[in-house]
Amino acid sequence: MTQTQTVFLLSDATGETAEKMAMAALTQFPERRIRLKRLSNIRSKSQVYEALDQALEHQALVVYTIVNRELAQLVQTECDALGLSYIDLITPLLMKLAALFGRSPQQAPGLLHGVDEAYFKRIEAIEFTVKHDDGQEVRNLRQADVVLVGVSRTSKTPLSIYLAHRGWKVANVPLVNGIEPPLELFEIDPGKIAGLVINADRLVDIRAARLRHLGQDPRLAYADFEQVEEEIRFSRYLFRRQPWVVVDVTNKSVEETANEVLVKLGLK
Repeated sequence: MTQTQTVFLLSDATGETAEKMAMAALTQFPERRIRLKRLSNIRSKSQVYEALDQALEHQALVVYTIVNRELAQLVQTECDALGLSYIDLITPLLMKLAALFGRSPQQAPGLLHGVDEAYFKRIEAIEFTVKHDDGQEVRNLRQADVVLVGVSRTSKTPLSIYLAHRGWKVANVPLVNGIEPPLELFEIDPGKIAGLVINADRLVDIRAARLRHLGQDPRLAYADFEQVEEEIRFSRYLFRRQPWVVVDVTNKSVEETANEVLVKLGLK
């Protein structure tokens, strides 16, 4: 059996950059068994010594992204003394950029993944959207920035998540033919609601593919053309009675649909 080898990833921030670069490189060695150990927020000499003591126990390759030149030099010096292989992913680039711009780098860790107001807004939006997916917690619809309404498989969930990652609190409400939507949907500002419609043929294809993926018969009523047409008629009838914007998602990417929703709702 191929021996598992260890790579230590040291960073003075999250270590995400080092891990992504290491993973990208490791795709070129699919036959090797590699264990990645990520150590984040390495910002003192004692943390460097402790991390390298662990690396020595595994005879690991040390990969590091440390912008503080003193600490980066310490990692190199200690790795040399301990006989550990190492690679500095960030210092050579910083030095080249410093020469190009004629100024020294800030040496401030974590700038790429800085935690600011926009970050917290995005996290809050994602948490809200997950909790209000597929008609959950309709009592909180007033708190949403965007409310998406449509029959099953009209991209409500992926569209909601996409918008949430851009800082919008999104709720989505499914429509079921013959069942009245929740009253809360008609009590909120209609200017934040977007009705999603789709071509019947396209929706049949999407639902049939979904059933096949689940190992079910694609000929079930869920993907029956007549039923699908009836559901779409029901949704369009509802949308005509309300002052909501309507967006056709047929053959559109999530990005295209999201942009159209934001434009029509006056949010972009």
